[in-house]
Amino acid sequence: MRMCRIFVIAALSAFLFPCVLNAQYSGAPDYMDLYDSETVAALKSHVRELSSAMAEGRKAGSDGEKFAAGYVAAALAGYGVDVLSPSDGDEFGIRKENGDTLTSRNVIGYVQGYDKSLRDHYIVVGARLDNLGEMTMTIDGKPASRIFYGANGNASGLAMMLELARMVQTNAILFRRSVIFVAFGASAETFAGAWYFLNRSFADSDRIDAMVNLDMVGTGYNGFYAYTSSNADLNAIIRTLTGELQPVHPEIVASEPYPSDHRAFYAKEIPSVLFTTGHYPEHNTDKDTQSIIDWQMMERELEYVYNFTLALACHGGAVSFRPTAAKEKKSPYDDVVAYHDCDQKPMFLNSSDPRQFLQKWVYQYLKYPASAVRDGIQGRVLVDFIIGKDGKVSDVRVAKGVSEELDAEAVKVVAASPKWRPGRVNGNKVRTSMTIPVEFRLEKKGGRPSFGIKK
Repeated sequence: MRMCRIFVIAALSAFLFPCVLNAQYSGAPDYMDLYDSETVAALKSHVRELSSAMAEGRKAGSDGEKFAAGYVAAALAGYGVDVLSPSDGDEFGIRKENGDTLTSRNVIGYVQGYDKSLRDHYIVVGARLDNLGEMTMTIDGKPASRIFYGANGNASGLAMMLELARMVQTNAILFRRSVIFVAFGASAETFAGAWYFLNRSFADSDRIDAMVNLDMVGTGYNGFYAYTSSNADLNAIIRTLTGELQPVHPEIVASEPYPSDHRAFYAKEIPSVLFTTGHYPEHNTDKDTQSIIDWQMMERELEYVYNFTLALACHGGAVSFRPTAAKEKKSPYDDVVAYHDCDQKPMFLNSSDPRQFLQKWVYQYLKYPASAVRDGIQGRVLVDFIIGKDGKVSDVRVAKGVSEELDAEAVKVVAASPKWRPGRVNGNKVRTSMTIPVEFRLEKKGGRPSFGIKK
């Protein structure tokens, strides 16, 4: 009887073990994935597809790069992001030294900002689409094919860009500027995709206020770095976030960790930041597979990059390429600091959380217009206002309205606000701009009006 059990176990092991090996080296999901958060599961899924054998290493101009472009476009569309390029990317050609033309492609997604005065200005978030592809080597005198999967370089950056696009689309109501997401083709070919986007494809490149580049972000155990070319405004935003609770903080570095698509934006004098985890031993080898990715660290980096992108998109003034540019450019926001940019944020009833103002003041005095109740009108009114150095609320206006009645009621209540404790920068009081969402809701039963913050 005991011998039979041993035989059965041995037989099962012989049957299952090859499958386990196949799952391990193909990057297929295993039971450990059951412990992943939704974000980690999504990051793994993206990297798995983009660094699969089907993608063939994503060499510029190859069918593998076309496959990857199609995947990125479909993922963006699936997240509700407007895709501005064809389903397999925006094609462009590169004339090579031998006279041949290499055809590559960019994939472009778009999320519109809410602020009428800033939504025609853009933050570009980019990630390199291509890698080295597939090569034939001679091993022991015989030709052997090797795929340079590029899981970290740069399926990791593409995966983070896709999940960032999902987060921005979900919270688009918080973003003043519009955000454009681009997977750049032919990056290894002198950043050709980025150059084509800026000089041929995107007509409003002069309205791009800043660029965020995600390249090789999967080996966080080596560190997490931000390279800004020493841009003072970008460094200031990073330092502001350093003073807040974040899952991880990047180290600002003076030397460029890796040449990538941000260089094309820099050449156009567009402020740019590269987020990366830097060089790693498997870089540009066939060992650059999913097994080297630190998924939990990558999830924390994603949350930080989201918060940075939000702060950048809501930055009140212009992000300057040169230190003197801010003085040369005049803006209606010159003497107003955005809420997120304050060292000490404005406070209402001893709280810097805007929900305190909504709960303790706005929703206490808000009245639902009878005509709006009768007509079944409901929605969210976005209200802009300025808190002066004396704490008084002024310049109240509707940033995004619902109807004339609801808009007027929201403005009336906000304008009647008691004094705040003003915001401060470097210890000095400043005029601060804020935007709050005022919710008007009708209950399903009886159509009764209600207000408040959704839980």
